[in-house]
Order: sequence, then C-alpha cells, then structure tokens
Amino acid sequence: MNAERQREIARKGGRAAHEKGTAHQFTSDEARAAGRKGGERVSQDRNHMATIGRMGGRRSAGRRGSNATAETKPNPGADAPENPGTERVEAEEGNPT
Repeated sequence: MNAERQREIARKGGRAAHEKGTAHQFTSDEARAAGRKGGERVSQDRNHMATIGRMGGRRSAGRRGSNATAETKPNPGADAPENPGTERVEAEEGNPT
C-alpha cells in the first residue's frame, strides 16, 4: 500500500471518529498533565538521565571548544579604568550640587 492510500484511510478513520463522537482532543491542561507524567516516568531511570546529561555536557563543551580562545577574544573591560569609582568621585567634586 502506498503512502497516499494509507493517509486516505487514516483520514477517513479520523473523520468517522469525530462524527461518532469518540475522537478525543486534548485540552492544554490534559496535555500538560500527560507530559508531566511522561517526564516523571522517564526521569526515574537514573542511568538514562545520566547518559543524556553526559551527552548534553559533551555537546556544550564542544561548542565552547570551537569558539575563539581567550587570547584572541577582545577584553571587554580593557577600556575600563583600573579603579572604577575614581572617575565618578572626581566628576561629583566638580559639580556644585
């Protein structure tokens, strides 16, 4: 059976269920509860959670490693004064308020 024929049959089944009143559409609250339930179930497998955490750590470390090194990155504080409070104090002294 080709994909188009399979879609046509599925479409007819969906329409029939809606006409009969047995089709169910999740509300956002029901979908949220179902997602929470699935998340709780998956997170009980500590081995699985450790594996996906490790994969995420490796992926983010890979992104950090491909960026420019600290030597080639511009220093955002290079133009800042060594004592940041000094300029403000001097400006306030010249102001008679």
